[in-house]
Amino acid sequence: MALLPWNATAVNQDALTARLFVQNKNTNAVERMLVQTLEAIKEGRLQQALDYVNQLLTISPNFALAHLIHGDLLSAKTRILHGFGDVNAADVTRIQDFKDEAETRIRNYFDRNRGLTQPNLLVELSEKQNHVLFVDTARSRLYVYEKSQRDTLKYVADYYVTIGKNGTGKKDQGDKRTPIGVYFAARKLNRPLPDLYGDAAYPLNYPNEIDSYERKTGSGIWIHGTPRDTYSRPPRASDGCVVLSNPDVQALQNILQTGGTPVVIGVNFQWVGADALKQQAQTKAELSNALESWRRDWVSQNTDAYLSHYTRDFFYSEGDLAKWSSYKRQIQAAKPKVSINLADISMFTYPNAKQNMVVVDFEQEYISPALRNVMKKRQYWVQENGQWKILYEGSA
Repeated sequence: MALLPWNATAVNQDALTARLFVQNKNTNAVERMLVQTLEAIKEGRLQQALDYVNQLLTISPNFALAHLIHGDLLSAKTRILHGFGDVNAADVTRIQDFKDEAETRIRNYFDRNRGLTQPNLLVELSEKQNHVLFVDTARSRLYVYEKSQRDTLKYVADYYVTIGKNGTGKKDQGDKRTPIGVYFAARKLNRPLPDLYGDAAYPLNYPNEIDSYERKTGSGIWIHGTPRDTYSRPPRASDGCVVLSNPDVQALQNILQTGGTPVVIGVNFQWVGADALKQQAQTKAELSNALESWRRDWVSQNTDAYLSHYTRDFFYSEGDLAKWSSYKRQIQAAKPKVSINLADISMFTYPNAKQNMVVVDFEQEYISPALRNVMKKRQYWVQENGQWKILYEGSA
């Protein structure tokens, strides 16, 4: 009975020598069984591998990668195979897609078993937010974290995802790239959708304010599922959306159905422990102080001090800093007595940005003799010469 040549072609040797069966409640059964199958193949236990993959196909009958492995195992009973997917070697591109998916899933399986901390990003969830999703496009992985005690984040689960055919850094309509940034997922689309989108679709707010300012085009970037006859797609196969298997989309339903779930999409997050996150706590304190100083200077009607919180590159929906300054000086010339209260504050580091940037959302209550207004506001803060300044401000 021939040994399938997975050792050299489909999986990383170092990964398969790692400790295999580290169990925890979040381990994905499909990936665990896939790794069990490949480990059995690596060790020449082909009948046991066949038993594993049969079990895998019982719970995921539309898992194409598992079908390919099953075909290889059956063929190995009668002939020597010369490569992964040798049963259908003519479709070279498709076979490479399967290899990429296998390698990605296995790598992340062992990464998970090492114990996940969290990305080295400032993340402060508001009182109304319980979860944040991190999409690491380099790993083809979506990580779920929930708010824990003392406003820390606790790892919940992680899932394999497909991203854009042409990778990341979306700029133009139809470029088949996944955007990088901080986004917020809307509630599930209730209108009928083509089978391509699977069991559910949750739109992201691409283009966000920074995307629009940078003149990025396109729309319709969603988190969604797969067609009914497809368990999963290759790591790079979407038109820019973040695609999960239908069971995984269903697993996220309770989190996403609330609407407004933050989704941070980046490349090669740095995963750090609690000690390294102390720096983020310091950044949060500095930014919180800057936000409070901005609020106080607004209340005091000290226009020069108030405007000093804005960067020279500041923009908003109506124009630039010059127009904003003129507007504010006109309003504050009469020195009206105002009360401004901020609540429900959230903060998210903008990943892979050219400069240190944080998205800050809050509920703003503005009270003057003539007006009382409560609105959801969004600001983008950047570090400029060691100080935090506002790059953008508008409604959220």
